[in-house]
Amino acid sequence: MNLRMFKSKIHRATVTHADLDYEGSVTIDRDLMDRAHILPYEEVHIWNVTRGTRLSTYALSGPRGSGVVCINGAAAHHNRPGDLVILATFAELSAEEAQTFEPTVLRVDEHNRPLTEQAPERPGPEPPLAPARPLGAPTRAPAPASPGTTAAIGS
Repeated sequence: MNLRMFKSKIHRATVTHADLDYEGSVTIDRDLMDRAHILPYEEVHIWNVTRGTRLSTYALSGPRGSGVVCINGAAAHHNRPGDLVILATFAELSAEEAQTFEPTVLRVDEHNRPLTEQAPERPGPEPPLAPARPLGAPTRAPAPASPGTTAAIGS
Protein backbone atom coordinates (compact mmCIF):
# COMPACT_ATOMS: atom_id res chain seq x y z
CA MET A 1 0.00 0.00 0.00
CA ASN A 2 1.25 3.49 -0.84
CA LEU A 3 0.56 6.53 1.30
CA ARG A 4 0.41 10.16 0.21
CA MET A 5 2.79 11.95 2.56
CA PHE A 6 3.87 15.55 3.10
CA LYS A 7 7.20 15.88 1.25
CA SER A 8 8.37 19.48 1.60
CA LYS A 9 7.36 23.08 2.02
CA ILE A 10 8.57 26.63 1.83
CA HIS A 11 7.07 28.09 5.00
CA ARG A 12 5.59 31.61 5.10
CA ALA A 13 7.01 32.87 1.82
CA THR A 14 5.97 36.32 0.67
CA VAL A 15 4.18 36.59 -2.68
CA THR A 16 6.26 38.97 -4.82
CA HIS A 17 4.05 39.05 -7.93
CA ALA A 18 0.61 37.92 -9.10
CA ASP A 19 0.20 37.67 -12.89
CA LEU A 20 -3.39 37.10 -14.08
CA ASP A 21 -2.36 37.04 -17.74
CA TYR A 22 -0.05 34.05 -17.45
CA GLU A 23 -1.45 30.56 -18.18
CA GLY A 24 -0.99 29.16 -14.68
CA SER A 25 1.53 27.84 -12.15
CA VAL A 26 3.72 29.42 -9.49
CA THR A 27 7.18 30.74 -10.34
CA ILE A 28 9.63 30.12 -7.47
CA ASP A 29 13.26 31.20 -7.05
CA ARG A 30 15.23 28.12 -8.22
CA ASP A 31 17.50 28.28 -5.16
CA LEU A 32 14.42 27.97 -2.91
CA MET A 33 13.10 25.11 -5.03
CA ASP A 34 16.41 23.25 -4.69
CA ARG A 35 16.56 23.75 -0.91
CA ALA A 36 12.94 22.58 -0.52
CA HIS A 37 13.37 19.66 -2.97
CA ILE A 38 10.71 20.99 -5.37
CA LEU A 39 11.17 20.10 -9.03
CA PRO A 40 10.01 22.11 -12.06
CA TYR A 41 6.46 21.05 -13.04
CA GLU A 42 5.90 19.32 -9.69
CA GLU A 43 2.46 19.79 -8.14
CA VAL A 44 2.54 22.50 -5.46
CA HIS A 45 -0.18 23.39 -2.97
CA ILE A 46 -0.44 27.09 -2.15
CA TRP A 47 -1.92 27.79 1.26
CA ASN A 48 -2.45 31.52 1.67
CA VAL A 49 -1.96 32.44 5.33
CA THR A 50 -3.12 36.02 4.74
CA ARG A 51 -6.39 35.24 2.95
CA GLY A 52 -7.17 31.68 4.07
CA THR A 53 -7.34 30.29 0.52
CA ARG A 54 -5.92 26.98 -0.71
CA LEU A 55 -5.21 25.78 -4.23
CA SER A 56 -2.89 23.53 -6.17
CA THR A 57 -0.87 24.22 -9.29
CA TYR A 58 2.65 23.35 -10.51
CA ALA A 59 6.08 24.89 -10.00
CA LEU A 60 8.16 26.78 -12.56
CA SER A 61 11.78 27.84 -11.95
CA GLY A 62 12.42 31.51 -11.33
CA PRO A 63 15.78 33.30 -11.40
CA ARG A 64 18.21 32.05 -8.75
CA GLY A 65 18.65 34.37 -5.78
CA SER A 66 15.73 36.56 -6.83
CA GLY A 67 13.37 35.56 -4.01
CA VAL A 68 10.55 35.46 -6.57
CA VAL A 69 7.26 33.81 -5.64
CA CYS A 70 4.91 34.73 -8.48
CA ILE A 71 1.40 33.32 -8.52
CA ASN A 72 0.28 32.98 -12.16
CA GLY A 73 -3.03 32.71 -13.99
CA ALA A 74 -6.39 32.27 -12.28
CA ALA A 75 -4.66 31.63 -8.92
CA ALA A 76 -3.63 35.30 -8.96
CA HIS A 77 -7.26 36.13 -8.05
CA HIS A 78 -6.61 34.50 -4.65
CA ASN A 79 -3.05 35.72 -3.98
CA ARG A 80 -1.63 39.24 -3.99
CA PRO A 81 1.89 40.65 -3.58
CA GLY A 82 2.71 40.82 0.11
CA ASP A 83 0.53 37.83 1.07
CA LEU A 84 2.16 35.14 3.20
CA VAL A 85 1.90 31.65 1.70
CA ILE A 86 3.01 28.10 2.38
CA LEU A 87 4.15 26.21 -0.73
CA ALA A 88 3.81 22.48 -0.02
CA THR A 89 4.45 19.25 -1.92
CA PHE A 90 3.44 15.65 -1.31
CA ALA A 91 4.85 12.28 -2.41
CA GLU A 92 3.66 8.69 -2.70
CA LEU A 93 5.63 6.46 -0.33
CA SER A 94 5.36 2.83 0.61
CA ALA A 95 4.18 2.18 4.16
CA GLU A 96 7.74 1.10 4.97
CA GLU A 97 9.31 4.27 3.48
CA ALA A 98 6.78 6.46 5.27
CA GLN A 99 7.89 5.14 8.67
CA THR A 100 11.30 6.82 8.40
CA PHE A 101 10.72 9.63 5.89
CA GLU A 102 11.46 13.16 7.12
CA PRO A 103 9.93 16.04 5.14
CA THR A 104 11.91 19.16 4.28
CA VAL A 105 10.73 22.42 5.84
CA LEU A 106 12.38 25.57 4.49
CA ARG A 107 11.62 28.67 6.56
CA VAL A 108 12.18 32.01 4.87
CA ASP A 109 12.16 35.67 5.93
CA GLU A 110 9.99 38.47 4.52
CA HIS A 111 12.30 38.72 1.47
CA ASN A 112 12.13 34.95 0.81
CA ARG A 113 15.69 34.37 1.98
CA PRO A 114 16.25 31.13 3.92
CA LEU A 115 16.47 31.72 7.66
CA THR A 116 19.78 30.88 9.29
CA GLU A 117 18.15 28.53 11.78
CA GLN A 118 16.01 25.80 10.24
CA ALA A 119 14.37 24.11 13.25
CA PRO A 120 12.26 20.98 12.73
CA GLU A 121 8.52 21.45 12.42
CA ARG A 122 6.65 21.11 15.70
CA PRO A 123 2.97 20.45 16.22
CA GLY A 124 0.79 23.09 17.80
CA PRO A 125 -0.76 24.40 19.77
CA GLU A 126 1.15 23.39 22.83
CA PRO A 127 -1.29 22.81 25.71
CA PRO A 128 -1.20 25.52 28.37
CA LEU A 129 0.32 24.61 31.69
CA ALA A 130 -2.14 24.28 34.55
CA PRO A 131 -1.54 26.84 37.29
CA ALA A 132 0.45 25.40 40.14
CA ARG A 133 -1.35 24.80 43.44
CA PRO A 134 0.10 23.67 46.74
CA LEU A 135 0.09 19.96 47.44
CA GLY A 136 -3.08 18.98 49.33
CA ALA A 137 -4.91 22.23 48.46
CA PRO A 138 -8.57 21.81 47.44
CA THR A 139 -9.28 21.99 43.71
CA ARG A 140 -11.93 24.65 44.36
CA ALA A 141 -13.18 26.61 47.35
CA PRO A 142 -16.23 25.23 49.20
CA ALA A 143 -19.51 27.04 48.56
CA PRO A 144 -20.39 29.57 51.27
CA ALA A 145 -23.22 28.60 53.63
CA SER A 146 -26.58 30.33 53.14
CA PRO A 147 -27.57 32.89 55.79
CA GLY A 148 -29.34 31.25 58.70
CA THR A 149 -27.89 27.77 58.04
CA THR A 150 -24.83 26.06 59.34
CA ALA A 151 -22.48 24.02 57.29
CA ALA A 152 -22.12 20.37 58.24
CA ILE A 153 -18.74 19.25 59.46
CA GLY A 154 -16.70 17.82 56.65
CA SER A 155 -18.53 19.64 53.86
